[in-house]
Amino acid sequence: MRIGILTGGGDAPGLNSCIRAAVARVEDLGWEVIGIRRGWAGLLENDSLPLSWSLVEKTVSLGGTMLETSRTNPFKREGDDKRVMENFEKMRLDALIAIGGDDTLTVAHKLAQRGLPIVGVPKTMDNDVPLTDYTIGFDTAVNISTEAIDRLHTTAASHRRLMVVEVMGRDAGWVAIASGLAGGAHLILIPEVPYDLEEVANFLLERKAKGNTYSLIVVSEAIHPKDGTEPFGYEKREVDAFGHVRLGGVGHVFAELLERKTGMETRATVLGHLIRSGPPTPFDRNLGTYLALKAVELIKEKKWDYMSALRGTEYISVDLGTVLSQTKRVPIELYNQIKLFFR
Repeated sequence: MRIGILTGGGDAPGLNSCIRAAVARVEDLGWEVIGIRRGWAGLLENDSLPLSWSLVEKTVSLGGTMLETSRTNPFKREGDDKRVMENFEKMRLDALIAIGGDDTLTVAHKLAQRGLPIVGVPKTMDNDVPLTDYTIGFDTAVNISTEAIDRLHTTAASHRRLMVVEVMGRDAGWVAIASGLAGGAHLILIPEVPYDLEEVANFLLERKAKGNTYSLIVVSEAIHPKDGTEPFGYEKREVDAFGHVRLGGVGHVFAELLERKTGMETRATVLGHLIRSGPPTPFDRNLGTYLALKAVELIKEKKWDYMSALRGTEYISVDLGTVLSQTKRVPIELYNQIKLFFR
């Protein structure tokens, strides 16, 4: 068999481990493996390269993706989906492993419904793909964010400042919750729970009145107020091929609003792409490895339109249609539980 591999959407630490493991297992089965460059764009443009163990062997510790990536959507422009299917035939592929988040997996599901033999692997540092406990890149993002929060405590305390730390998280606040809790943040704001600026300001002033000389707040990049408005100008920003607004920078605007409300000297740090860059943690390296091995097993079983996933300590398969019919956001119960530490 001739197996294709692509990585789509945002890059995440652990992707190269995933590619590496897939190549090792495919070669072990005596099959051929082809890397498709820049996600779905590579299938649109017939852009690929042969992969081998000698090419991927030393990539286990590298961040990013050796296959490169893009946010190309072959269902956005008329005829592109047909070109993808035609180039699949031209590349003489027998199956495809699509590694990505919701958008990449949605495209994979649509193509599988049209008859292409595709399996998926969940990747996103947001950790918002349902039916898997973890996605590739999340653990690294949490580790880097936590280290940054640990460091920012000292400068905030030294200057008696209010510090706002912005982390990535478009639809879900998993990174903010995990790193904010681990880093001892005094308040965490996430997209799932709209905030009240007045309440936040009062909380900070109460902390100050109790003798706390500084405060550190962790916010996801897509936080929004209770009335549902978006005062940060999201609606004026560019959107990608899947209709997502380009985020990032809310921390600076939020810091200005808080400084005006509280009179406290405030600074913002936007961690941004830093938390998805560089070497993956051991957990992400191993997660990518085992998810890839499971994906190749799905190909062996001809279990198309399925995704490999981690459930507890088991690597399982889940139906892509079922995955994409759900959302994985931070439960309100969990957020309410950690409010114990907002003091």
